[in-house]
Order: sequence, then structure tokens, then C-alpha cells
Amino acid sequence: MADYSVFANVDFDPNEYANAILAGESYPPTADHKPAYGKSSKSTFQDPIGKEDISVAISKLTFGIEDVSKQIKSLVTAHHEDLLVQAASANSLSGSLVSVRSGLAELNNSLDKLQQKVHVPYDTLQLLVTRLKKLQQASDILRRTSRFVILARRLQLQMKEMQASIDEKKKDKSSADELSGLASAAVYQSIEIEDDKERAIAKAALTISEISVLLNGNTTQAESTETSGGVSLRNITAVAAFEEFIEDARDQVNGEMEQMVATGLRTLSPTLLASSLQTAFNLGVLATLVRDLLSSLSQSIEDRTRAAFDLSKLSKDVVVEPTASSSYRSRVRTEPTSTTAPQWTSALWSRLENMFDEMSEGCIKVYALEKVLKIKKDPTSQVNFLDDVVKVLDNKPSSIFWLALGQSLDKHFKDSTKASAFLQQALVGGYPKLLRLFHQFFSRIAVHTDTVYSDSFQSPETILVLRSLANIETQYLARSANKLNDAVTQAFAGGSRSPPTINDASNVTRNVMNELDSAKFDPLLVRSVAKNASSCLDGMLVKVEAMVVRDRSATALLGPSATAQQILNAQLATFVHHVSLRLKRLESEHVEAVFRLIQPSIKKTQLLYNDIIEPMQNAIQREISAILAKVHRIDFGQKGSMPGGPSLCMRELTDKLGFIKSEILDEYSLGEAGRAWQVVISIAKFTIRNYLLHISIAKPLSEGGKLQMTSDMAELEFALNSFMAEKGKRDENLQTIDEYHALRAMRPMLFLENSQLSKPELTQGLPPIVVLHHILVRSLVPLPHKLHGWQESEYVRWLDEHTEEESWTLIDGGLTHWEKISETEGRDVAEASEYVELARSVMQNCRQLRK
Repeated sequence: MADYSVFANVDFDPNEYANAILAGESYPPTADHKPAYGKSSKSTFQDPIGKEDISVAISKLTFGIEDVSKQIKSLVTAHHEDLLVQAASANSLSGSLVSVRSGLAELNNSLDKLQQKVHVPYDTLQLLVTRLKKLQQASDILRRTSRFVILARRLQLQMKEMQASIDEKKKDKSSADELSGLASAAVYQSIEIEDDKERAIAKAALTISEISVLLNGNTTQAESTETSGGVSLRNITAVAAFEEFIEDARDQVNGEMEQMVATGLRTLSPTLLASSLQTAFNLGVLATLVRDLLSSLSQSIEDRTRAAFDLSKLSKDVVVEPTASSSYRSRVRTEPTSTTAPQWTSALWSRLENMFDEMSEGCIKVYALEKVLKIKKDPTSQVNFLDDVVKVLDNKPSSIFWLALGQSLDKHFKDSTKASAFLQQALVGGYPKLLRLFHQFFSRIAVHTDTVYSDSFQSPETILVLRSLANIETQYLARSANKLNDAVTQAFAGGSRSPPTINDASNVTRNVMNELDSAKFDPLLVRSVAKNASSCLDGMLVKVEAMVVRDRSATALLGPSATAQQILNAQLATFVHHVSLRLKRLESEHVEAVFRLIQPSIKKTQLLYNDIIEPMQNAIQREISAILAKVHRIDFGQKGSMPGGPSLCMRELTDKLGFIKSEILDEYSLGEAGRAWQVVISIAKFTIRNYLLHISIAKPLSEGGKLQMTSDMAELEFALNSFMAEKGKRDENLQTIDEYHALRAMRPMLFLENSQLSKPELTQGLPPIVVLHHILVRSLVPLPHKLHGWQESEYVRWLDEHTEEESWTLIDGGLTHWEKISETEGRDVAEASEYVELARSVMQNCRQLRK
């Protein structure tokens, strides 16, 4: 088959094959070599090799044809039976084709008959449907026209009824003036006529709304639009004749409705508002009506606000009497002079009061309108009027009004304060008065609205409106802070040479209280002022702390007079004390939330006061301790009588207390609180307690020593009375402290028998540690400080720093230790055992009393 592959190719072309043989080229030709079959060769002779190629090709072709013919013959010979069978079946198939042709002919006949039965009735039915649709359109137009005529006639009757009500009302008004004696009957009749008129207007509005739907084709039923074919009733002559009447009726109903709304808002009549809003809902203009009303009220307030800050109009309100020297009329001023400033200010506040009156009326009207909208529902569809309005306006009428009011006030307050120095000064200086106008505004509308402005709660609406005053409030607070800071600066103007006095403290606190009292009526303003006052007081305390002297010269008690540093600290402490004392009154004058803001500064003031006096108090206690420690230089155990009068130690203590009182403590002018000053009381307590501890461990002690102690105690009592008394007055504060009773009880305790020392009723008022010390002084048992090798002053200091229980434990341990040592050394403890038992009995009684 390879020899016939060229002829078996699908693209075999005998002409091209022949041309290729003649040209001596290969077949099929390659892509880069295409023979020019249309050109003849110029050569006149034939190449023998080409001739051989042609002859060979012809011979091959002849041989191939013969070979193919042989193969065909062999195939026909091999399959002749099958070919004969196929020829027979072809003859039988021709008979079947005849029957098929007859069936197809019958089918065509049936199809023609079916077309006659279906297509013709369909065309007829389509024509009838078209006629029916036209009939339905005509019927719908007739139905709408009939409905229109009925509504038009009904509207005519309703308009006549409404006009009759109006005429009757006018007639009733004229007759009511003539028959004043029948006033109540006339009022009742007028109310009935008004109700009839409102019902007639509402019915007419509903009829007009239905007519508008019919005329404008605004029906919600799609099928009606389809059936009517979009034909408007305005194209019908009978309907067009009523259009002018319907428009007049609409205008008249709209006018009556607007008049009813205006009257209802003016009189705040829910019934009248409900009727007018029902009319607006029937007309389909409820949302538009509410929007227009809000716009009208807001614009009215806007105009009143603009007029209140219009300086050209304000200047016309100011009436200035011409002076004798003025021979001409000056031009209109936009700013007042120093002479006319009071008149301008008065005129400004008068205009602001009128502005707030307008705001109150507008706000009350808006809330009255919203209340009716919230309650009122359409009787037919049960649609709530407020929900219907909110769908269009996207918010409640009251919220829209408050937002517009806040924006208007914010704009005018900012613009006016920026444009005019006079307005800025008047509004900032009179900010509390302006804020009171807002309070009056809130109180007026509170009866008709749900707004609340109190110390505990502020409605969002009130906060929104008050934000318009943010700029003015900031300037007012800055001016208030400057006033407070000026008072502080004035108090410290003299520096350390002239420190602040009581008058300065009074001036500072008076300014703080005045500012708080000025803002007390407003819960938000008073808190802002309280924050300013707290900051001012903190700054004042920083200045005081910087002036306080803390070196040795401020606490040295060498005498004979107080140092300049001590006097300076005393004056600063006095100043701080009076500031703190006066500021504490704010707790009873202001609410807790306000006082809580200023309370940290008051606490800082008290802490600073304590920080100033504490070093001096510690120095006084150290000086007294050093003097009382000299008691142990006196021999209280000598036989016989001791020198009469107080000891040298007590005389020195008396002189030192006199110096402390006259030179140090008298510099602290504390006023009425001076007599009960805790520093003086604490010094007296410390002196008595330390004196009792020192003399309770004085050993040995004889009868003469006891008498000397009694004399010293009387002298100490007299000195402390003088120390705590005011000038020219006897003081009884000493008798109120427990240590004084202990001092008085110490005298008889010195002369008790040993067995009586363990009886609590005989040692009442004395600290148990003093009784224990006295028992040990009478015995051979060493005192705790001797046992531990301490000085007397160290032991007394240890007792001050530890509790009574710890001191009892120390003594009990000392007794046990002494018993063990004595037993080891073989001493006779029979005599001392009595005192040991007494001491332990006293400690046991004290522990039982504590339980």
C-alpha cells in the first residue's frame, strides 16, 4: 500500500500530480518550494532523464489501475451473494415506501381539518377578548365617573354644611355680644357649632382625598389601572366641569384646617388639634403640615433670637435723654458708651426675656402637637398619626424642634460674642442671670413636657440647649477662676515678710463661697465652679508649703521670745486653719456631689495645717520630756522634811509652759476653736502622763519625798490651768481629760497602805503601770529600767511607744527574773514576796477588767 499512499491522500489532485511529474518535482510539494504551474518551459529539448521519469510514472499508474481492477473483481466474486440479497431487500423496501406516502397524505388531511377547528375559533376568541377588555375599560371609567359624581355631590352638601356652620358661628358671635346675660348658654351653643364645623371639615377633607385619588389615578390597585387603560377622568367633560369647584373646596378646607391648627396651638386645645390633624390626614398632608408648623415655629424663634442680638435694633430701644450741651442728634451707634451702657444692658436683658417667652410658647406648642399625634389614630385604618409623621420626617417633632433650637442658639451666641465686645461683656458678666432665664424656661415647659432639669437628673434636651452656652460658660469660668486666683495672689503679695493673715483667709474663702453661691442654682455650673475653686485652693496650698520654714530655727525653744521663723509658721498655720474651718461650712450649704469635688482640697488644707504644727508639737514634747527627766536628780528618799515649795524641776517646767503659751502658742490665732485646740490638750496630756511616769519610778521614796511630790503636783496643776486658759478667763478643759484625774488620784495613792494598793476602787483613775511602779518603788525588787540598764528617760519613752499589755509583760518578766536570781543567790525574798504578789494581783485585776 506504500506505492498507493500518494493516491490515497485526501488532498490528492491529479492535475498537480501530473504537473509535478512533468516539472521533475516531488509530490506533494514542500512548504518552501511551490512550482509555477502557469509558466511554460523555455527549453526546446526534452531531458532524457525527465522522459524516463514520466514513462516510469505512467507505467506505475497503469500497473496500479490494473491491480485495482483485479482487486475489485476479486471482491465482487467473493461477496456476490450478499450483493444479490441487498438488491432483493431494496425491491421489498420500495413497497413499504408506498404505504408511508399514503399515511403522510392522510396526516396532512387531518392537519388541515384540525387547523379549521382550532385556528379559526382562536381568532374569533381573540377578537371577542379585545372587545371585552374595551368593555371593561369603559365600565371602569363609568364606575369611577359614577363614584366621582357621587363624591362631588356629597362634597357639595358637605361644603354647604360647613359654610352653614361658619355662618352660624359668626351669627352666634354677634348675638353673644348683644345677649351678655345668656353667656353660658351662648358658650355651650358655640361649642356645639364648633364641633359640627370640625366634623363637617373632616368629612369634606376625606371626600376631597377620595376625589383626588380618582382624578389623579393614584389608586393602589394595579388591576384598576390595567382595566382603565390609564385613562384619566379629567378627559371626561362631565368630570372636568367639577374641577374648579373641587379646587375651591380644597383651598377652603385647607384654610379652615390651618386656622383650626393655629387656634388649637394658641389655645392648646387637644380636641381642636385632633380634629384639624384628622382633616390633614384625610387630605394626605399630615406630614407636610407638621413639617411646616415646625419650620414656622423654629423660624419665629430664629427671628426673635436674631432681633435680640441685633445692636442696631437694640440701640433704637434705648431712650437717652438729650443733654443741654448736645445741639444735634447723633447717629445710631452699634456700641454703647460708658454713659449708655446700663441702658443698653437693660434693653438687652429685656429682649432676651422676650426671646425666652417666645421659646417657651413654641416649645409648649410643639409638645402639645406631639401629644395629640401620639394619641390620635385614624378611625378607619387605625394608623397612628405620630408613626405616620415619623416615617416622613425621620424623627419626632420634639426632637426636631430641640435640635433646631440648639443650633440657632449656639450660632447666635457665638456670633454675637465674637462680633460685639459689649454683648460679650454683658453675657459673660451676667452669665448666671442668663442661666436663670434658661431655668425659668425649663420650669415653664416642665408642666407641658417631659423635660427635667434638677440636681440629680438632666434631660438630654436640656443638655442639648445648654451646650449653646459652652463658649460663654468657658469665659465666665475663666473670669471666676481669675477672681479666685487674684484673691490668693493678694493674700501672698507680701511674701515671707508679710504672710497671709486671718483677713486674707476670710477674703479667699468669701470669694470661694460667693462664687459657689452665685452658681448654686445650677447643678452643672456649680460643679464647674467647685472644680475651679479646688484648683485655686491647691495652688494656694503650694504657695503656703513653699513659705513654711522647716529648719532648726522653726522648732528651737531657747527663748526668751519666739523666732521670726516660728512666728511665720504660726501665721501660715493660722491662715490655713481659718481657710479650712470656713470651707467646712460648705458641706451644709451645698449638695453632696458639689462638696465632694472640693472636699479633697479641704482635706489637703487640714493635712498641711497638721504638717506645719506637728514639728513644733514634737519639739515642745521633747523639751518637756527633757525637763521632766531632771526629776530624778532630786533625792526623794532623804530623811526628814524637804525644802518647802515646788522643786527646781517643776519651776523650770512652769516657766517653760508659760513661755510656750505666751510666745509660741499665742501666735496661733485660732479664734473660737483655740480653747479646745487639740495641740494644747495633747501637750497637757503628754505633760501629765510623763510626769506621772517619772515620779512613779523615783526610788527611794520617803515621806518627805511624797510631800514634795504632792507640792509639785499642785504646782503642775496650777501651771497647766494657766497654760490651757485664755487671757482673763478660767479654763475648765483640764478637768475633762483623763490624765488630770490620774494626777489628782496620784496624791492619795502615795499614802495608801500596801494592802490597799491592789484594790481598784482606791486607785481608780490611775494607769495600772503607775501603780505597779509605786509597788516596786516600795519593795526591794528592781524597776524594769534598772534591770535592763536603761536610763529613766529611755524607759519612759519606751512606755510611750508600747501598749499597756506589753508594759505589764515587761514588769511580769522582771519579777520572774528577780525571783530566779534571788533563789539562785540564796537571798531572803520573804519580805519582797508581799510586793510581788501585790504587783501580780494588780495585773490580774487589770486583765480581768479588760475582758
